[in-house]
Amino acid sequence: MHLLDTIIFLAYMAGVSLFGASFYRKNRSSGAFTLGNRNIPGWVISMSIFATFVSSISYLALPGIAYQGNWNAFVFSLTIPFAALIAIRFFVPLYREVNSPSAYSYLEIRFGPWARIYASLCYLLTQLMRVGTILYLLALTLHAVFGWNMALIIVLTGLIIMVYSMLGGLQAVVWTDAIQGILLICGAVITVVFILTGMPEGPGQVLQIAGEQGKFSLGSLSLDLSSSTFWVVLVYGLFINLQNFGIDQNYIQRYMASRSDRAAKRSALSGGLLYIPVSLLFLFIGTALFSYYQAGAAILPEALKAADSGDQIFPHFIVTRLPAGVGGLLIASIFAAGMSTISTSFNSSATVFLADYYRKFSRRAQGEKESMKVLYLSSVVISVLGILIALAMINVKSALDAWWKLASNFSGGMLGLCLLGAFSRISRSRGAIIGVILGIGVIAWMSLTSLADDPSRYGNIFHSYLTIVFGTLSIFMGGFLAAYLFSGPKET
Repeated sequence: MHLLDTIIFLAYMAGVSLFGASFYRKNRSSGAFTLGNRNIPGWVISMSIFATFVSSISYLALPGIAYQGNWNAFVFSLTIPFAALIAIRFFVPLYREVNSPSAYSYLEIRFGPWARIYASLCYLLTQLMRVGTILYLLALTLHAVFGWNMALIIVLTGLIIMVYSMLGGLQAVVWTDAIQGILLICGAVITVVFILTGMPEGPGQVLQIAGEQGKFSLGSLSLDLSSSTFWVVLVYGLFINLQNFGIDQNYIQRYMASRSDRAAKRSALSGGLLYIPVSLLFLFIGTALFSYYQAGAAILPEALKAADSGDQIFPHFIVTRLPAGVGGLLIASIFAAGMSTISTSFNSSATVFLADYYRKFSRRAQGEKESMKVLYLSSVVISVLGILIALAMINVKSALDAWWKLASNFSGGMLGLCLLGAFSRISRSRGAIIGVILGIGVIAWMSLTSLADDPSRYGNIFHSYLTIVFGTLSIFMGGFLAAYLFSGPKET
């Protein structure tokens, strides 16, 4: 990379950090830290929801998936409108009525304190793994581009994001999200322009080569549940996006930070819908890169011609084919995607700790001064733990990959409990507890057997995408039936 690229990247990091920290004077209360005093413009909330959808994983993985295969992953995006409409019809009014900064206080109202603790603990664990994974991937990218030490990148990046998100609270998070969201879209558009103008026979050659190779396919329409077919991804996407819009603290906190119910609904819808064309843009980048190298516009090194090198093609293109300055902007946009996700996790996790643990169980005085201390301290603890997880991934990535998969699947149990509370009339917790136990059992079985070389030996003939689907349905249906069978009709 050129010196100019390094300067642009470092200037971006410094600018975002200073801008986020500038909200410190407006962040003197717990209400400002967790909800931004409910005075944040709607378009900023929308961009923040969009940026929460996108991470550096998406920025690198979607082009890699399209380069190696087809547009099967786009089916996931097609489910967003359905999930968003359900959210604005049911979830946004529900959480706005409960009026708590925590998404999980509603579960306590429905089923008791255990449900709130269960869901919030699942959330905190998955956020820690998410932060660690993204920090690791950001470090991996910068190490490949600039050659910097990975451990140093992880520590400095984690600390920088921690400082500005802690000093500026939710206002810093959502405003920097908005900037980062705009930057990552610009970066993707610039990439497409350079690829199309670099084709030997003109932009149309991209479509010609990709079409001949079936790169625009959305996947098989067969009913095979053991592979990533159109239908499997469609069902998986619907459940994942219901989880995002319905029970994820990152999203619910933005509903609550909106100025009105109408603004919250509009932000949820527009923020989610914006991801659809942007994800299509990421997939097109991967397909265009396939055509670019197939047409001989540039030659790939032998090491990148392997079947599992898809994720490395985009960074390689940035380093080798973009002019000085543009490459730095693209690296900054990839970093922006990761930073927005990490800062969101830091703020929302601290909010959950304050609302679901400290205020519930502490017997000490709980004034604003004490609440701010808890928010600052929990932000530091979460940041440090996320950094340590990322550092561990440098040497034991394979083991942590398995845990990350397991942790993300277990979060699916949260959706089942939320749906049970929102769409059933169960009034006691016994049925919900039985449903959760049943769902956890199903999720554990599917997750653990999927790690085996031949999952079918253990009776698991389903694709791993369906873990959240069966886990959620087990909790919802199991909880409803258990409440009816063991407590009589008055329970339902």
